[in-house]
This record gives sequence, structure tokens and C-alpha cells, in this order.
Amino acid sequence: MADLAGDGLAKVEAVLKQNAGINLFVNNAGIGAAAPLLASDVDKMDELIAINVRAPMRLAYAAVPAFVERGGGAIINIGSIVGIAPEILNGVYGGTKAFVLALSLSLHKELADKKVRVQAVLPGATATELWERAGLPISNLPAEIVMNAEDVVDAALAGFDQGELVTIPSLPDAADWDDYEAARQKLMPNLSRNTPAARYRQTAAA
Repeated sequence: MADLAGDGLAKVEAVLKQNAGINLFVNNAGIGAAAPLLASDVDKMDELIAINVRAPMRLAYAAVPAFVERGGGAIINIGSIVGIAPEILNGVYGGTKAFVLALSLSLHKELADKKVRVQAVLPGATATELWERAGLPISNLPAEIVMNAEDVVDAALAGFDQGELVTIPSLPDAADWDDYEAARQKLMPNLSRNTPAARYRQTAAA
């Protein structure tokens, strides 16, 4: 165990950089938050960002260059479904998990020709102590939306074996993610252009 909000982060970074026997890294740093913004303490949100964003970023920066230098490896980033559905819980928490997904997608593209695999795992509600720490005991959630941690791990590893970039353990039909991603890709050519879209241009008075 390492305190990733303190000096433990630097120690884990050093191991990732120096230990040539590591070729798979599960980037699972994170804490949760369930209360809405108006009921949240801003200092706690700042701590959440430090652990959920800064720690995974620094650990990725430690692991990935080392993997490239060693000729290959894999990084599994553990995010959350709130990275694509931030309305479900605290928006700051959702924002941190959106960061994990964005980092994963970017790394996948950047490392495609460097023999480094990237997977983002987006679990739904999972039966861990995270909920208790976030102030929402798991017993308060409907049982039908809560997956046990062992099943999440098994699904993540199965998704990794199947070559998935994004694994959502509870999503029944993988084609739904494929459709979501296809829609996102369709947006890209038009996200940055030299003129505003027609609907934003002022029309001349008649």
C-alpha cells in the first residue's frame, strides 16, 4: 500500500521506472464522492482531484516511457461509468473519471505503434469500501446495479484478452459502445473549423 496523496506516489513512480520486470500496470488510484456540489467541501474535492487525476497521470508518465524503452507493455486504467455519465454522481468525481478515459484514448492513439497496449475499464457501482468512504453506504443502492469486485476484475481481464480499448463490465451489448464511439469519431472532422457553424452566424436584416 502507498499513500498516493503523499510521498508514496514518488515511490511507486520510481518502481515503475526502474523495475524491468514490470510489463503490466493497473492504474487504479482513486477515491469517490457522492454528494452534489452544493453539499460538498471544496477542499475534499481538491483532494479528490489530486488522487483521481494527478496520481494516475504521474503513474502513467512513469510507466509508459519505461514500457516503450523495454519494447512493450500494457497499462490498464480504472475509470468509471460516470466518466461518460457524470449526471449520476458528484460532478467533480465524474470529471476526474472523464480525465481517465480521455487519457486512455489519447495514449492508445499515441502508443499504437510502440507495442504498448492501453485499456480503460469503466465499472458501474461496485461493492467496495469506496462507497462508505464517499458517505453513501453500498446498502443504500439498489442491489440490481451493484456488481461484486471479483466479477468486475474478471470482466476487465476478459475484455483485455479480447483486445478491447474500453471495457464496461455491465454493458450487455458491446455494439452500444461501438455506436457511441462511432458517433464521437464522426464529430471530429468538424470540431475545429475556421468559420462558425451556419446556425451561429447572424443573418442580415431583411
